[in-house]
Amino acid sequence: MDVLDRIKEQVESNPVIIYMKGTPKMPMCGFSSRAAEALMQCEREFAFVNILADQEIFQSLPRFADWPTFPQLYINGELVGGCDITLELFENGELQKMVDSAVDNAAG
Repeated sequence: MDVLDRIKEQVESNPVIIYMKGTPKMPMCGFSSRAAEALMQCEREFAFVNILADQEIFQSLPRFADWPTFPQLYINGELVGGCDITLELFENGELQKMVDSAVDNAAG
């Protein structure tokens, strides 16, 4: 499977997914750490991909949604943004609403 097809499948099959450096419990960069922490504060399940462990995704993800930096947060198959946008949404309460809606809709 082509790497862009793999990314598309991951984004479409997970209501909330973050592509980050490291993992939520062991982040390898401050931006990834802050974005994952905001997601964890929502207290809902989310998927993640450690881009450092998958060089194909690391190289290709910026082309997927024309977003050059990491982390990248996708909700309901759409790019939300990176660290700054994720934190802004968290601080104004919108991230919680978006995550709750995506997870609840995926559950049926």
